[in-house]
Amino acid sequence: MTNAKMTLKEAVQKWVGEFNAVPQSLISRAIKNDIDDFSELTKPTAGKMVWSNELQGEFEIVSIENEVAILDVDGEEKEVDVNDLHLEHEEFLPIWGTMWRFGSSLDENWTRENLEIVSQCGFRIYEDHEENDIYIGIDGAGYDFYESHWTPLYKARGLQWHSNN
Repeated sequence: MTNAKMTLKEAVQKWVGEFNAVPQSLISRAIKNDIDDFSELTKPTAGKMVWSNELQGEFEIVSIENEVAILDVDGEEKEVDVNDLHLEHEEFLPIWGTMWRFGSSLDENWTRENLEIVSQCGFRIYEDHEENDIYIGIDGAGYDFYESHWTPLYKARGLQWHSNN
């Protein structure tokens, strides 16, 4: 199939197919001895639950703009510096059993420069400090990952496809 006849979904599938899928069990075993070499880079985004040191509680983010987060605090909106917030996750790694490394250093570098955008696409982002690699994972299951995550990431990345229309 040539690029001129490729649908958006096919282009996204081809792009994601170039990534390296890594079973999370391998990552878990690798970081067991030195968890400090593996850190999460995911940024807080609207709709996520976060812990606020300033407000001493867990709240949902209504919106974020210019490093200021608006939190829903018992039905009232409160402004907090985004650097005060910590994402709340049940587990250190995403619940989906696979994580991915990009097949291209261009994608990896773009991700490092656009952590908030990648986070907004629903990915959790990690860095292996020893290898200087970026891993992404999905904290979800039971729905279409292409529609919910991969296609928005593809579009945010600014990648082009040519439809057959």
